[in-house]
Amino acid sequence: MTPRTILLLSLSFLFFSIVGCKQSNHEDASSKKYSIYAGLKNGQDFLVTTDTIDSGIIDPEKQGVLADPQRIFHDLIVRDGHYYRLDQRTGMFSESTISDGLFKENKSVKIEGFNDIENYNWISKDTLMLIGYEEKSKKARYAKINVQHMSVVQNELPIPRPFGNYNWMSIGFSKFFDNKLFVGYCYHSTTNLHSYTTSDTLYTEVISYPEMKSVNRLKDTRTTYPGGINSAMESFFTDESGDFYFLACPGIATGNVPEKSTGILRIKKADNQIDPDYFFNISASPIQNHGYGLWYLGKGRAIVRTERKGVFTGVNDHWKVPHFDYYVLDLIKQTTRRLELPLDKGTRKQCVLVENGIAHIAINSDKEGSAVWIYNPENESLKKGLQLAGEINYFLRLERLN
Repeated sequence: MTPRTILLLSLSFLFFSIVGCKQSNHEDASSKKYSIYAGLKNGQDFLVTTDTIDSGIIDPEKQGVLADPQRIFHDLIVRDGHYYRLDQRTGMFSESTISDGLFKENKSVKIEGFNDIENYNWISKDTLMLIGYEEKSKKARYAKINVQHMSVVQNELPIPRPFGNYNWMSIGFSKFFDNKLFVGYCYHSTTNLHSYTTSDTLYTEVISYPEMKSVNRLKDTRTTYPGGINSAMESFFTDESGDFYFLACPGIATGNVPEKSTGILRIKKADNQIDPDYFFNISASPIQNHGYGLWYLGKGRAIVRTERKGVFTGVNDHWKVPHFDYYVLDLIKQTTRRLELPLDKGTRKQCVLVENGIAHIAINSDKEGSAVWIYNPENESLKKGLQLAGEINYFLRLERLN
């Protein structure tokens, strides 16, 4: 497990006490449209599914199931009624479903040489590519899994190992362009959990697919820490033209180079290069803060989740103090507009779901409760949708299940 992963886990785990698992007796929920993951004030995590997030009230504890194991809110990959995850302790990759009031593991396969998942891509309906970093060998690796048969093919990625003073690395995005795989990464130097820094250069390896040979290496020094762990939070997307946008996140919770700017970069489909003429500097915009999540609305618009200075003091309370804003961005004009939402809390969450151009935003407010807020960019309307009842501490995941 890398120091960066330990830091992210510590930001998440501090607000939970260790509790035993209990089982609930509820109806089979695997066919519902949406999945919600909530952390309660008593320290327990629950998953609950629903067919609507536009209105109503739902109680995760009374209507959902206990997550088993607990504290897996950063690990899940959700698709077609199934939950996939990698157990960092055992290296077992598993598929689970919600059935008969329980969160049940159905099948699993052993993956060698993975400390954790840095990034994932669905290559086809049944084929998932995981990208990770093995701390022992200091190598980037991939595993291609057929989730129907739970068979796996794995090998090293042709990415240079940490060098010089750098002793670990982060892989922040992976994107297929035709017969090439683009992988964004950066390097870190650390002496302990709370003392690390990131290279001033972000890299993108261009890899032939399916041969998995490096054919080019792109570099950019305008910012650092490209993308992020996409099982925990989205930070990149492809627009209608096939152009790829990614958020670089040098703030204290990720890259820890706060003097660098949070920014959005672009790889145009036709060029296979990081666009030298495009850089949306979020930190220098009216936002004037660092950001950690990015979601595409369509028609050249996106939502970014950003810190608010002066509300939190640092890493120690970053996860528990409501201080996150949401801004709508025009990617071409590079303009920003703050959404009038309550301040959100939780450093990294799967908290925005966009369907048919409508954004559903999972807000976790100490004052106004936990709810899904619905934003329509066509008429700029904003309203409260589904509300979470009970003693909710964190609204951690909102995503499409089926």
